[in-house]
Amino acid sequence: MDSYLFDLYGHQEWADAEHWRAFESHPAALEDKAIRERLVHIHMVQHGFLWLLGSGNTPFEVKKIEDFASVADLKKYGREGLAEMNALVKSLDPQRVEMIEVPWFKPPAKITIRHALMQAAMHSHYHRGQNATRLRELGGVPPPTDFILWLHKGQPVAEWS
Repeated sequence: MDSYLFDLYGHQEWADAEHWRAFESHPAALEDKAIRERLVHIHMVQHGFLWLLGSGNTPFEVKKIEDFASVADLKKYGREGLAEMNALVKSLDPQRVEMIEVPWFKPPAKITIRHALMQAAMHSHYHRGQNATRLRELGGVPPPTDFILWLHKGQPVAEWS
């Protein structure tokens, strides 16, 4: 697949890990319902796009916060989805331009695989921004996760702990 998608997904995993570490260092963040629900949503949608692109290893199911016994279980779910998505992006043939149907629109949206991958990354980015704002409201310090900063740092891999 195109190198820009490798970059987007490398950045996404790094940025998600940066946010998780910031939330864990500010206990009020992971006790906050809005942040927890958004984390469930972010990671569920990432898994949804895995399912949509046919690489999910289990049937897709909608998740709710109650489906996770602990915040650690939610983090594990997120990490696994990101790792699977990065592997998928690296495995795709750049010449593959087939159309797929996004079934959660009525009628289903018909988009390319590249566009689906772009949407999944942009969706996560959008919600990370919301969580960063909420973390600041709770007295925490959101980590800087701009794409250009990731590039400047040499494209570091995600550090989850």
